[in-house]
Amino acid sequence: MKVLITGAGISGSALAFWLAKLGHTVTVIERFPSLRATGLQLDLRGHGIEVMKRMGLESAYRAKAIAEQGMQVVDSSGRRRAWFPVNNTGKGTQSFSTEWELLRGDMCTTLYERASREGAEYVFGTTVEKVMQEGELVHVWFKNGRTADFDLVVGADGVGSRMRKMILGSETKDGFVRLPGLYVAYFTCKLPMQEGEQNIATMYTATNKRGIMTRRNNPREVQVYIGGTVHTGRLADAKPGDVEEEKEALAELFQGAGWRCDEIVRGMRDCKDFYCERMGMVKLEHWSNGRIALTGDAAWCPTANTGMGTSSSMVGAYILAGEIATHCSPSDGGEGLEAALKGYEDRFKPFMEQVQKGVEEGSWDNMPSSKFGLGVMNILLGIVSFFRIDIVKYMLKEKVYDWELPAYKELPECKDIANM
Repeated sequence: MKVLITGAGISGSALAFWLAKLGHTVTVIERFPSLRATGLQLDLRGHGIEVMKRMGLESAYRAKAIAEQGMQVVDSSGRRRAWFPVNNTGKGTQSFSTEWELLRGDMCTTLYERASREGAEYVFGTTVEKVMQEGELVHVWFKNGRTADFDLVVGADGVGSRMRKMILGSETKDGFVRLPGLYVAYFTCKLPMQEGEQNIATMYTATNKRGIMTRRNNPREVQVYIGGTVHTGRLADAKPGDVEEEKEALAELFQGAGWRCDEIVRGMRDCKDFYCERMGMVKLEHWSNGRIALTGDAAWCPTANTGMGTSSSMVGAYILAGEIATHCSPSDGGEGLEAALKGYEDRFKPFMEQVQKGVEEGSWDNMPSSKFGLGVMNILLGIVSFFRIDIVKYMLKEKVYDWELPAYKELPECKDIANM
């Protein structure tokens, strides 16, 4: 088939890899002028790890993995109250830190290189302006003025997917479900590693439902995740994308919040990679319409609260490619595409339903907001960590019950080689 994928992120490039390896003619378009090899730390969990291995990426990913030793919880004075070490045994569920921690840029670059090596073509600096389905073809109009016909179009263009809006139409709800009042901003700032400091993630929860997590991938700077629940005020009124206003609103929100907040806020003002997200998930009844389909966050964004965004993208791309391999032979021009897209939903929806279950009810609105409440929470977390109780399985969604990753005999075996 002739396939168009919109979005050169993790889900788009993972799908491009599989479909190109199957022999389909794959074009990936990306609205940015080059590959977006940016972003903070991501991880793989559960079935996402197995898919990565089936793609032959284990050696390449291990070479770029960040050796994070675990996550600590600290109080306003910086005192450690709980410690959750990484699980690098290769058995059981991951901890808050996994043995597969990678920078988003490294993950995207590796997938892009592998997909390109298999024959996928990437076109940067353009978007889809219009699509129209007619018979067994999808007519596509691009922003750069070009037009082309495809057998299959897949939207992998993220939580704010333009392709999702196109196929649903203006009369249908977009499928994006906002988590009320929940904001998270991401950035890196210059904060040299102090003497005796380890390569660990640090979580600090302040009063009034505010929180910060920091991580390191080098000794010169720190990755910061900062946010909380805000229903009124300057941050709630800030226009999405107004970076300076969002920064100032967060600075105001975290002023005097304890721990290293003031120091981090100073670093935030000078950072160049700031992004503030209004947290939400995507829930759709169907992930396809005719010969246009969705995958990744465009189809089912589970939010960072689940810890499963990256893994879901990898697994979803694998399932979609596997169903195409099963139902569409290389010579039939996609005659079995309807069955493939139905199989994609039938196979993968039970997985995503479990991952998304309870996310809307589990927001930061339920977090303690007083000093007393936070003190009790930190004591309980200390007890949990001391007795090594697996609290992660209750907070993240790595464990998917009564669901097995299919083994598609039609998908080619991938040799594990380090990146060249």
